Order: sequence, then C-alpha cells, then structure tokens
Amino acid sequence: MLTGQHFIAGKWVKSEDTFSSNPASGPSHSFYLARAADVETAVKAAEAAFELYGYSSRQDRAVFLNAIADEIEARGDSITEIGVQETGLPEARLQGERGRTVAQMRLFASHILSGEYLDHRFDGALADREPLPRPELHMVQRPIGPVAVFGASNFPLAFSTAGGDTAAALAAGCTVVVKGHPAHPGTGEVVAQAIDAAIQKCNMPAGVFSFIQGDGFAAGQALVQHPLIKAVGFTGSLAGGRALFDLCAARPEPIPFFGELGSVNPMFVMPEALKNRAEELGQGWASSLTMGVGQFCTNPGIAVMLDNADSKAMITAASAALSEVSAQTMLTDGIASAYRSGVAAIENADVTSVLRTADTEDRTARPNLFVVSGQAWLDNPTLHQEVFGPLGLVVLADSIEQMVELARHLEGQLTCTLHLDQGDYEVCQKLMPVLERKAGRVLANGFPTGVEVSDTMVHGGPYPASTNFGATSVGTLSIRRFLRPVCYQNIPIELLPRECSELSV
Repeated sequence: MLTGQHFIAGKWVKSEDTFSSNPASGPSHSFYLARAADVETAVKAAEAAFELYGYSSRQDRAVFLNAIADEIEARGDSITEIGVQETGLPEARLQGERGRTVAQMRLFASHILSGEYLDHRFDGALADREPLPRPELHMVQRPIGPVAVFGASNFPLAFSTAGGDTAAALAAGCTVVVKGHPAHPGTGEVVAQAIDAAIQKCNMPAGVFSFIQGDGFAAGQALVQHPLIKAVGFTGSLAGGRALFDLCAARPEPIPFFGELGSVNPMFVMPEALKNRAEELGQGWASSLTMGVGQFCTNPGIAVMLDNADSKAMITAASAALSEVSAQTMLTDGIASAYRSGVAAIENADVTSVLRTADTEDRTARPNLFVVSGQAWLDNPTLHQEVFGPLGLVVLADSIEQMVELARHLEGQLTCTLHLDQGDYEVCQKLMPVLERKAGRVLANGFPTGVEVSDTMVHGGPYPASTNFGATSVGTLSIRRFLRPVCYQNIPIELLPRECSELSV
C-alpha cells in the first residue's frame, strides 16, 4: 500500500530525492523528500481550499470528520502492522492509540454541531440611547486560515497525521498541511490515504488537507515561514520546537506557534500518604515511569518527598519494581542515544545512584533511578531538565518549607501531582497556589501518564511545557487555537456568517 509519495492538493505526487525509513523491525521503505516547490504547492492549495472550506457548514465538516474516522478504522490492520514495524510499539498500544485518534475526530464532529465553541455574542441596536446610539453587534469565532501541523515521534497516530491538531483545525474550518514525522513515515502515509478517501467521499475541495514527508529541516522551515500559513501545531523536543517558534516570531507577519515541548511532571508525595502507602506508591510510580519506555510527554520523572524512613521505603519499592523491567525498544535510534546521554548527565551531577542499568548500543533502554537532596537539586539546573525515557529522580527535601521552595523553582510543566491523604490537606494548601501557576493540569492520587480527551482537559502549561500557556493541545478547548473573534457591526443578516443567524437569541 505504500507509495512513498506526498499527498498534495488532492493528488499523490513524487519529488526528486528520497530518504529511507529506519524501522524497529521489518523492511525499510523509501519516501520522497519534500522540496520547497512541494511546500509552495501544498500551501497555495490550502489557501485556495480555505476560501470554500472556511465557509462550509458545521454540519458538512462534522460529516467529513466522521468520514475520516471511518476510513482510519477501515485501515486499522494496515496501520497497526506498519506502525509496529516502524516504532517498535506493541500492537495493543497502537490499537488503543488508533481508537483515541478516531474518538478525537468524532468528538470534534459532535462538538462543532453544538455551536458552543463559536462563543456567539449579540448586542441589539439601541437607536434611542443617550448620549449616543448603540449599533447592532455580533461577535463570533472564525477560522484563521491554513494551518501547519508537525507529526510527533512518540504518538504516530494521536498526535500526528490525523491527530488532535489536525482534528481541531479541520473542525474549526481551517485547511491543514501536515509535515509527517520521519520516525514513522509509512504510518503517516496510510493515515493520509484514509483522509484522501474521506475527502473524495465528502466532495471536499482539493487542498483541504496535504501531507508532505522529509527527514531534514528544510521542508519544516519552509512551511512555517510561508506567508499563507497562519498558525503552527507542534509536539516534540524543546530544541526543535524552540527553533520553529523563533522562525514563526521572526516572520514579517508573526504567527502563533502552539508547541508542546516537554515536561518532567513532578510528583509531590506528602508525609501522611508516604507513611500510609509507601510501597504502593513506589510500585505505581515505577509502572507509570516505564509505560511506553518512558516516552510519554506526561512521564512523571521527578518525585519530591521528605527525607525519612518512609521515603526510603518508597524508593526501595520503586527500585525493586524497576529492576524487573527488561530492556525495551525506543522509538528511534536518536531518542535512545539521547536517553543514554541524559542518564550520563544526571549521573555526573550530585546524585546517588539507586538503580543504574547497563548502557546499550542499540535502540533499547532500561530504567534508571537516582536520588538527590533538595538543596543539590536547587543548586544544579541540569537536574531540572527532562530526560525522555524511563529515568526517575527522587528529590529528598529536608522540610515542608523546602518542598514549597522546590515547587517555586520548577519551570513550566504539563502536569504536577500531589499524592496525599486527609492529614496532608493543610500542608497541600501551601503547595496548591504554587503548583497551579506551574502546570496546565494538577492532579491528586494518580499518575499523569494518561490524558483524557474531553471538554475539560488542559494539555499545556507555562513555557517550556508549551509555547502558549493559554492553550491546550488535547480536548475540545484546543479548537480555540485555530479561531479568532470577529465583530460585525450593522452588517445585514444576509452577509453575516450563517452561525450568527443560526445562534441568535
């Protein structure tokens, strides 16, 4: 089923040069490398399609989103097969992620039909008001135009070709150009084939969705710098995301860059909870830490607790559970290499090694666990950085006051977690005002690996967790990234967006 081609303006097209995939297992495939001309064609087609799609009805877009979900489901076996080969992820994980991807499409279809996302507001005319009359005013959210989306390495489905960014943008009425991730180009192509089939089934304009491939930086740079692109959705590394963010900001017309860049997702284990269930917490942390080989953006890499006998019991339980985890395949050779470098950087800091597994030279990784004092963590910024993989760092505070101080020195996070029992409530009242300023999601007595796709979810946070603290990349609120408010003053009803008349009170 794989052609290695790009999908641009409703057609599958070749280019001159190719790159090869680097699968965890199975055969390698060749894929065409997008040129500047391919980016130009895709973006111009997206702009032309927006003149139709941006003014389509919510009902038609909902049908389109559901059709994409249907076509992805119809290719489920093919997607799983190539996804397992390319990423090394198990079948069950990819099947679950496919289910989430399909559910996101259907959720957005339902969401836009309700019309609430439009935030329609109306002020009737007051011709007799003194000292000045008031005009008739409508306000409604409108789509911003063509959007660029970058596929993520760690989620080949839910955050990639037809992932949350694509679903939200299409639901809003924006056209989309996706730059596929080179870690799973075949998976991306099969999903693009599904979207192609939905476009044809729903008679959508050519250019409503395009998909380009490449294993370098040129195509991505050209995409974010193209003057017709109006926003960018990105999930990936801090270095890569920051480089693209800077390009967006440096444009003659700066555009929003919605980047989800990473997080250490600290857990604060409170004294009563630690006293009552240290072993349970240690085992639960180990399970969360190694889920997906630690390659989740919500991986809880740091556990903060008081330095006492209870903390030693939790550390012992976590170490025992981690030591039983065998080597697992990481998503790419580069990610595995970066994990080994991150482990070495932590080991060279002022830490105590609890569980140090042997380095591997291939694509596999095993868990590592280190302990550091609260003061040493405060003094060494290296210990604040994310290590993408199954590495845990315990930070032992000498007092509750130091735990609060540690929280104040955190960078922006996707999540912060409190493990607490009722006797910890008073202490947690000191932490909550700090943590809510640091993270997009604060949770209690759970583990952050697992992001519910819902109306209330926030997957974002202050920098460097994301580049826009007012946005989320998961849940229905994420549609707001690709909309902007427009006020219509004394515009005849015949010229207003149809939503204004449909939703008028």
